[in-house]
Amino acid sequence: MPEFTPGLRLGRLFFEEAVRPILELVLPGLKYSAALIGSGSEILGFDDEMSTDHHWGPRVMLFLKEEDHARNSETIVRALRKHLPARFLGYSTNYTEPDPNDNNVQRLEETDGPINHRVDVFTIRDFLLSYLNFDINSTITTADWLTFPEQKLRSITTGEVYHDAVGLEEVRGRFAYFPHDVWLYLMASSWNRIGQEEHLMGRAGMAGDEIGSALIGSRLVRDIIGLCFLMERRYAPYAKWFGTAFRELACYNSLSPHLKLTLRAATWQERESHLVPAYEHIAAMHNRLGVTEELAAKAEDFFERPFKVINLAGGFSDAIRARITDPDMRRVAANKLIGSIDQFSDNTDLLSDPRWRPNLKKLYE
Repeated sequence: MPEFTPGLRLGRLFFEEAVRPILELVLPGLKYSAALIGSGSEILGFDDEMSTDHHWGPRVMLFLKEEDHARNSETIVRALRKHLPARFLGYSTNYTEPDPNDNNVQRLEETDGPINHRVDVFTIRDFLLSYLNFDINSTITTADWLTFPEQKLRSITTGEVYHDAVGLEEVRGRFAYFPHDVWLYLMASSWNRIGQEEHLMGRAGMAGDEIGSALIGSRLVRDIIGLCFLMERRYAPYAKWFGTAFRELACYNSLSPHLKLTLRAATWQERESHLVPAYEHIAAMHNRLGVTEELAAKAEDFFERPFKVINLAGGFSDAIRARITDPDMRRVAANKLIGSIDQFSDNTDLLSDPRWRPNLKKLYE
């Protein structure tokens, strides 16, 4: 195997040195955008040598205008099959056919014949219809924002655009981050999730169920990290890269020691002793945002029970909810704070298949 080249850099070099010259030869003057966005660990910048075993290699995505796609997409695909080099930077440019018995995985495969390449040709509209089940000719509604998985929003707005002559960056900009009041609602919902379970960690342990207590503790760690992504205004990736992306947040160095010790704790008392400074840290982070009046950043007893909590009686979630002014978001927030798709479900099929979105939107409409 050649020396590993990160996928985004490989894609840029492949486009500039192999793909673009063929496009200029076959269709001079064609306006298009070239990028790597969407699915793939390389899009997030987290790929490594292991990533090369499937759906990885020299590839690029081309985006054409509607009329040019209808007229020229097949010409582009055929020209690339004929003229692309069989190898690029030591990697084959030829891929197997999708494997129906393995999630349609494609792998690099040597060939002497035409190149079964992965230079995929889209329109921007068709790509987003497929990836998000969203028509870019529409306005992004509150219900849309709450049913777009953050992993997909992150993978649309990261990656890399190598060339842009048809407005791809402008479209990506529409998804740059949640609107202010949606952001407030999501933070309120995250605080609500913490408030619903923080006292249960100790209660389960006191009842002799350390396994249950540890599970609740791990859920609280996940919710704390999810809230940190929100407070730092960064989309969170899916489970495989959740902790890796957490390392990129400004709060990581201060907060991670408490969270690691929480996950290693053997008893509920030990677990609580590490969660409390984590609670107080995120409370201080909240106060620095300035989105509400300053709230108490010290954990306290859960009413008359000996369990330390930070969101007693929904103090943080209610204070944030009260600052929402957008009428549609206020209507949604007047109900129970179920949050977004990422906050009420971690089901892979629900998060990955955009065909669920029309039904999910009914939760908010």
